[in-house]
Amino acid sequence: MKLDLMMIVTMTASLSLAASAGTITGKISGVAGESAVYLEAIPGKTFPPPTVNSLMDQRRIMFRPRVLIVQQGTTVEFQNSDPVAHNVFWTAISGNKKLGHSLGTWPQGQKRTFKFDDLGVVPLLCVVHPEMAAFVLVVPTPYFALTDKDGNYKIENVPDGSYTVTAWHEGTKNQSKPVTVSKLGKVDFTLSK
Repeated sequence: MKLDLMMIVTMTASLSLAASAGTITGKISGVAGESAVYLEAIPGKTFPPPTVNSLMDQRRIMFRPRVLIVQQGTTVEFQNSDPVAHNVFWTAISGNKKLGHSLGTWPQGQKRTFKFDDLGVVPLLCVVHPEMAAFVLVVPTPYFALTDKDGNYKIENVPDGSYTVTAWHEGTKNQSKPVTVSKLGKVDFTLSK
C-alpha cells in the first residue's frame, strides 16, 4: 500500500514537471550560416555540468562542427580524425587574453580534453593549418540551440517562466530579448554584421 502511494506521488510529480516545460522557437535573420541561441543565467538557479563530454572533431582539415554550444562546466574532447597532425589553441575567451590556452599538437586517432568553466566565446584555431577556425560557445544554462540553414531554432524543455534569450553569430554583436514561456515562447532576432 505504501509503495503504491509512493509510486502515485512520484508519477504525479513527474507529470506536473513535464506539464510545466515549454518550448522557445524563433528565427534569426540578417546573417547567413549557423547562429546560436541560449537562455542567460536564471537568478537563483544553478545547473550541474553535463556528465557526458561534447566532441569537436578535426576532419578534412576542418573543425566539425563549426560552432559548438556547451553548458558551463562541460568537458570537450578534441579529436584528430585526419591523417595529419593537428593543433588546437585559442588566444582568449570573449576577449580575455588571460584565458587563452593551447592543447598542443597530436596525431590522428588521438584526443585531448578541456573543461570549459569560463563563460563566453572561444575562437578555436590550429597552428598547423591556419585556415582552420571554429567556435565553442560556453553558456550558463542547458537551454540552447543552433539554427538550421533557414535561421530557425527551437529550445525545448524550458520550465515555464520569464527569461532573457541571447542570439550569437560570428562577427556580430550579441542581441538579447525577454521571453515568457508558458508552454510556448517565441523570439525572433535580426542580426547584422
